[in-house]
Amino acid sequence: MLIASCQQPKDALQADDAAIADESQTENWLAYGRTHNERRFSPMKDINENNVANLKVDWYIDLPNDRGLVSTPLVIDGVLYFCGTMNIVKAVDATSGKLIWEYDPEVAKHVAGKRQIGWVHNRGISFYKGKIYAATWDGRLIALDAKTGKEIWSAQTFAPTESLYITGAPKAFKDKILIGNGGTEYGPSRGYVTAYDAETGKQAWRFYIVPGNPADGFENEAMEMAAKTWTGEWWKHGGGGNAWHGFTYDADLDVLYIGTGNGSPWNRKIRSPGGGDNLFLSSIVALDPDDGKYLWHYQTTPGESWDYNSNMDIVLADLKIDGKMVKTILHAPKNGFFYVINRETGKLISADPFVETSWASHVDLATGRPVEVPGARYENGQAEITPSPLGGHSWQSMSFNPNTGLVYFPVMHFSMTYSDDGIDVANWQNKAFQRGTGVNTSVSKKQPREYLSSLLAWDPIKKKPVWSVPQNDLWNAGTLTTAGNLVFQGRADGKFLAFDANTGDELWSFDTGLGISAPPITYSVNGRQYIALLVGWGGALAGTGGMNMGWGYGVHTRRLVVFSLEGVADMPKLPPRHSPTLIEGSNFILDNNLAQKGVNEYSACAGCHGKGGIANGMAPDLRASPIPLEKASFNAVVRDGAKVSMGMPAFPEMTDEQLTALMHYIRQQARAGIPKSNSNGSH
Repeated sequence: MLIASCQQPKDALQADDAAIADESQTENWLAYGRTHNERRFSPMKDINENNVANLKVDWYIDLPNDRGLVSTPLVIDGVLYFCGTMNIVKAVDATSGKLIWEYDPEVAKHVAGKRQIGWVHNRGISFYKGKIYAATWDGRLIALDAKTGKEIWSAQTFAPTESLYITGAPKAFKDKILIGNGGTEYGPSRGYVTAYDAETGKQAWRFYIVPGNPADGFENEAMEMAAKTWTGEWWKHGGGGNAWHGFTYDADLDVLYIGTGNGSPWNRKIRSPGGGDNLFLSSIVALDPDDGKYLWHYQTTPGESWDYNSNMDIVLADLKIDGKMVKTILHAPKNGFFYVINRETGKLISADPFVETSWASHVDLATGRPVEVPGARYENGQAEITPSPLGGHSWQSMSFNPNTGLVYFPVMHFSMTYSDDGIDVANWQNKAFQRGTGVNTSVSKKQPREYLSSLLAWDPIKKKPVWSVPQNDLWNAGTLTTAGNLVFQGRADGKFLAFDANTGDELWSFDTGLGISAPPITYSVNGRQYIALLVGWGGALAGTGGMNMGWGYGVHTRRLVVFSLEGVADMPKLPPRHSPTLIEGSNFILDNNLAQKGVNEYSACAGCHGKGGIANGMAPDLRASPIPLEKASFNAVVRDGAKVSMGMPAFPEMTDEQLTALMHYIRQQARAGIPKSNSNGSH
């Protein structure tokens, strides 16, 4: 569905690969990482270390229908494009925020009545030769006319019956659009990426990340090679490897790099009981962009067992190493090691821990393999492991400044305990659309540091941190760096900050009033430099909750906020942090046995509504909702899909007994959260 205003943009720049690869232009932000190099570096320096303290709001727009916002906007010829909740794409004037057009892919209609998993957010869109490319939660890749927002073509990238979803930005290159998918934890999943013709939407090629059943034959020699690194009947578990983020096109070498995902299930004892590296899990794989043929790979975590995927940013940089200029890949995946890789050969140059890495002591440069700590695979019972499944670094954007030679990215110092005690690893089997990892995890009592995260500046040549800024909250946003000697970052606490790129000194701070998960961008129009940022706490941690940040669902309006040195906009403050009023439901007769049965049913809800019922802003806190108190209302939402339009999928297969158990579990959690001193049953 398209909504258009009377205003139309100027002729969109017919950006091809040469334009997207151009590091010198400053007006536009043409790709997810600004250019094909994915550096998130701008050569603009109108805003710099000497005047950034004068940065003010230039314009903003409220986004009342949005929730978690994690997207990177694009700017082309004075028009800013971005995607929000339920994959709705908007084009606005980049100097005022005035709506030009809005495209609604009507995701709710496409998921209505179907079993569905996933998220209502997406990390970005792509632009190529006058078209905007967007991917939807339900698996469609859509081409839009950048001038009008009119749909040109739509391709279904996976069958609606598959327990997959899309949260990543498409990648445009060489008249093709690449897209992957997620879903590793939601059933037997075999990951793949697919390239489509940018003009027609016809499939150009597909590359599978892990091998299928050998009895069916192999798609190519790469899959035959990979199968030798698996054992048992891995194909019954899918294997995983889903590539949901981390796509980079190398215009210099004409090579496509994809970062691949973790195993399905996480526990290698289940999916590959005889061991093995399990290619191409947790790897960077180089492909021929024309036909998708395998060129080389480097595996960061062989036989991974901790959710250590390598879907993180793949940044291209030319570095002087041992006196020679080398074309490199810079990569900081979940496993906690920072990798510098020769992108011409795939050979490892260096790998050094950027956070605590209790699963491996170091990476052997001779073999390129991590040296694992005994017991790290929880083979002897419980194992406290750092990084956690959240990663030392996740998808939050990394930036590289060629002037300072440093890389800037948010890191997490967080430990969790892994164990498969009580799990029948010989017979465990996940089911489609049901979350399962084959391992138990819990927060470790002892954490690596007094603070949970930090902003890190890393020297990829000297292989060490140059500066870091401790941060109290997990899940802070990605970075932008500029020739003005600046690093910008938004945080979970709602602060948007600018730092000196050389020293890490804080130079400017602005309280947006709401947690930030999206990375900032910069662009210029008519000689004025702007910094743009989507504000709206989102992503996995914002969904799983359990650590309420106070960013209430329906309480804090999400926004697109744009700053400049000349800004004079008066942006109203948002409400203070919110604590939900929990409902006791005194007329509800709680059955604790039913509530215990509801624990399993709630596992399908926790990804959005929060662990233990403690929501974190992505969805309503069910403990404070009257709907689970009355069975007819609850049934209408959960089984009949009454709120599909708001991103709440239907679960028509749920039985009356399961629905009742879920109601009792929610009420149990609500009452447990009410202070006993509160006689009226709310707080």
